[in-house]
Amino acid sequence: MNLLEEMQWRGLYKDVTDLEMLHKLIDEKATIYCGFDPTGPSLHIGHLVPVLMLKRLHDAGHRVITVVGGGTGLIGDPSGRNSERSLLSLQTSLDNAAALKKQLGRFLNFDDPNKAIMVNNYDWLSKINMIEFLRDYGKCFPINYMLAKDTVARRLESGISYTEFSYMIIQAIDFYTLYKNEHCQLQLGGSDQWGNLTSGIELIRRLEGESEVCAITMPLITKADGTKFGKSAGGALWLDKNMTSPYALYQYFLNTADADVIHYLKVFTFLSQEEIHEYERGVIEEPHLRAAQKKLAFEIVKTIHSEEDANEAVMMSEVLFGGEIQKLSYDQLKICLSGVPSLKLEAEMPFVDLLVELKAASSKREARELLAKGTYSLNGEKVFDTNLVINRENGIDNKLLVIRRGKKNYYIAEF
Repeated sequence: MNLLEEMQWRGLYKDVTDLEMLHKLIDEKATIYCGFDPTGPSLHIGHLVPVLMLKRLHDAGHRVITVVGGGTGLIGDPSGRNSERSLLSLQTSLDNAAALKKQLGRFLNFDDPNKAIMVNNYDWLSKINMIEFLRDYGKCFPINYMLAKDTVARRLESGISYTEFSYMIIQAIDFYTLYKNEHCQLQLGGSDQWGNLTSGIELIRRLEGESEVCAITMPLITKADGTKFGKSAGGALWLDKNMTSPYALYQYFLNTADADVIHYLKVFTFLSQEEIHEYERGVIEEPHLRAAQKKLAFEIVKTIHSEEDANEAVMMSEVLFGGEIQKLSYDQLKICLSGVPSLKLEAEMPFVDLLVELKAASSKREARELLAKGTYSLNGEKVFDTNLVINRENGIDNKLLVIRRGKKNYYIAEF
């Protein structure tokens, strides 16, 4: 199986401007680029698809360029939007761009510029004056051509500013600049970027004549049930561990549905076809083991962060599931139990009152009845004493109280 066949088997590309040209470029080892606008201080899990696509191409011997959109980020991409984006300040855009450059460096080796480079489009876009923009680039794009783009057409009724309307031209300048300066011939983007990608090819064609350039889109990842991929109860899944912990990332993919897990293994991991087929067999014959989900979650955390972070996430998950919380540190528990019902304590309190306050019991009477049955544990130990009074000495590090009702319901209180 060659690289293009593998990309097709994994479902990594959707549309292509010229399939024959794509085959030629993949066979010849081309220079390929993908852009990332710095709309936030971190990439999110949806960005992992193009990032890993670049890595696959890089590992296969192609030269890759990552473009951090310090310039385009100031304009705002209308793709996939029903309303205008809030404009970023120059400083915010540049700060976010610097953070993204650091993140991208974890996936690609930029030590050899003949194999991979990273650039910021602010470096060339900021040097174009208005008259130059209109005469040299705007002249290449008839209004009818731009209005026909799906990105623009969908926004005509709700409204689109000239700022966002011009985005496709500005992104096209990126492809043209990289074509001229770096002999870049192939651009990657999400399927919602089709209009922007084809505009780049149009600009190169108009300014350079017939050129061997191509663009491909990657399908946006969805769930089999139609719900949005990459959103947890806490919001987007970020690639910055300070915004989304490796444990939270692990838990999200550990809970992947059987209907989705094999597709995600193809897209998000570098496992071989044979290995993935074996996990597919396991989903069918031994779904209760959830081996595919465990492998998926481990590989994603390892790829984004490190094998050490992945192993720690596995350990934390298994310990918490088993109720052996004594094995976890205060910091690990705070990560694991983020989002569970919680309460701040200023002074000691009867345990039955605490259970009611946390809504772990509907009344003091129910709390006493369930305590007598051994329903609750405190910091991993069963509690039967209905007269127990909680104070700092009961807490982990004299602060944290972890209460478990049954097997799955957790609550925390903290002094």
